[in-house]
Amino acid sequence: MYSQRPPPPPPALKRTHSEESQNSYASAATTVSRASSKLLFGEIPLTPATTVDGRSTRTNSLVCNLVMSTSSVFLRFWLNDQCRDNLLEHLEPEDLSNFRLVCHDFSSKAAPRLFESMTVTFKTSSFSKPARIEALSRIGRHVKTFTFHMPHGPDSFLPPIVDPETGEEKQFFYEPHVQNPQNGPAKDKTPKYGSWEMQDLLIKQYPPLFHAATNVPAFVSAFSELINLTHLTVSCPGSNHAPRHRRSAVDYALISLRIAVERAPLYSLSSLSLHPIHPGGLLYLHPMHGFGSTPSSAKRWCQIHRLSICMDSIPFSSTSMRTRAQSLEHLRILHAYLRTLSRGLTRLFFRWKGERGPSPLSLDREPCMLPVQEECMHPSMRGQVRGPRPLKFARLRYMELENAVMDSTQIADFIHKHRRSLVEFNFEDVKLREGDWDHALEPLTRIAGSDRWKRTQEEVMDVPIMLSPVDAEPRIMGPLLEEVDQAIGEIGGGRREHALSRWLSKPKSTLRKSPAMKDSFFGGDHMKRFLRLSSWK
Repeated sequence: MYSQRPPPPPPALKRTHSEESQNSYASAATTVSRASSKLLFGEIPLTPATTVDGRSTRTNSLVCNLVMSTSSVFLRFWLNDQCRDNLLEHLEPEDLSNFRLVCHDFSSKAAPRLFESMTVTFKTSSFSKPARIEALSRIGRHVKTFTFHMPHGPDSFLPPIVDPETGEEKQFFYEPHVQNPQNGPAKDKTPKYGSWEMQDLLIKQYPPLFHAATNVPAFVSAFSELINLTHLTVSCPGSNHAPRHRRSAVDYALISLRIAVERAPLYSLSSLSLHPIHPGGLLYLHPMHGFGSTPSSAKRWCQIHRLSICMDSIPFSSTSMRTRAQSLEHLRILHAYLRTLSRGLTRLFFRWKGERGPSPLSLDREPCMLPVQEECMHPSMRGQVRGPRPLKFARLRYMELENAVMDSTQIADFIHKHRRSLVEFNFEDVKLREGDWDHALEPLTRIAGSDRWKRTQEEVMDVPIMLSPVDAEPRIMGPLLEEVDQAIGEIGGGRREHALSRWLSKPKSTLRKSPAMKDSFFGGDHMKRFLRLSSWK
């Protein structure tokens, strides 16, 4: 005779424990909450329900792995790629982060959008902490845009290295170490900074941020997780407050960053933005002239098709010969950097931050870059001393230059040289040093065979207006706008719109030009021409 036993009840979601187990549960929750608060990249924090004795578990019984729903309408909606993507697109980042906590399927679908863009402000433990690298290994494949932010500040300042016994300044020659030191006794290891004496001085006198910036293996390990990275942004603001012509921890971090990009499997990288970058920073990002460069270093940077640079202005007003020589050296570094990346670029944006600077596209035509012919130089040697070689962007289609000063001949030569590839160009806030814009854009007429390109241009006029505090009537200021006052004077009754539109419809030749406005873009400092061409060959 057999007796049928009732089925065991399903396990409860919350188990009842004794007072001792509750205390251990509370302590575990406190430990996990502390660990979750230190997460860097926003991954799913661990909860007491997903930990056993403080250790994470990945069993399907604790983490739901599929959407278990009895609603066929919801399943049809969720399994439709277009509907699901539209829903995720309208979720805020905070809501998207909470949305991932529902179940594993929600998490896997929302993670690519949540971690598509990532910004890391470099600190001492950004890439050296194992927990952060482990977190990055779980979400690094989703990152498409990575921003490396490291501002100049008191922590990045590096004082001179002083010998404590003699008080003399010690010279430091840096050589990056890509491999981690071998395990074993300290006497068998290779010193990181050349010699044990120099390593002891740097540990005692330099801040921890410097040692984190020179940890090249940590950079390589972090960037090796970003296998689908397409856009890299480097931001190093605050260089105006840093000592000029002296290396800082930011420069050493740029060296480690460049080596990591060259050695990591970043086969999809195609865009690079330097917003902003100090003039000397390009030396440490140069794949051929930088520290730790190899013959294959330029291979990774040849993938860059879109380059955007916002660089701090290089001062030339100083009368010191040393300062002017260092400024010219920065221009040579900029020219060499653009030349290395010029073959693969299709889009180029460059802007000087601060005062206007020379055009980086034609530094070979700048007077300050041309070699000085010394009187004592032998006549046979004068022809061999040459300036920088001209740049040629074979695949360039879109170009934009802002806040620069150049000659009209430089613009004309650039347009003519790139006439077969260039589709659109923009000279924004560019001041002509010599010549006028008619001469600068003359190659367009020769290329097109006529002046029909002038019909597609967009002209923008900035009109300064000052409101009177007494009668609150607008007063138009400027010698070029006398016609405005006349048009406004004719406004009355039903002729208001007609009078103003008649003035606006006047041809451009009726605008009066004064001799003082000869150097501007379209006859005045307050007027500029924004030229966009749809297509021309």
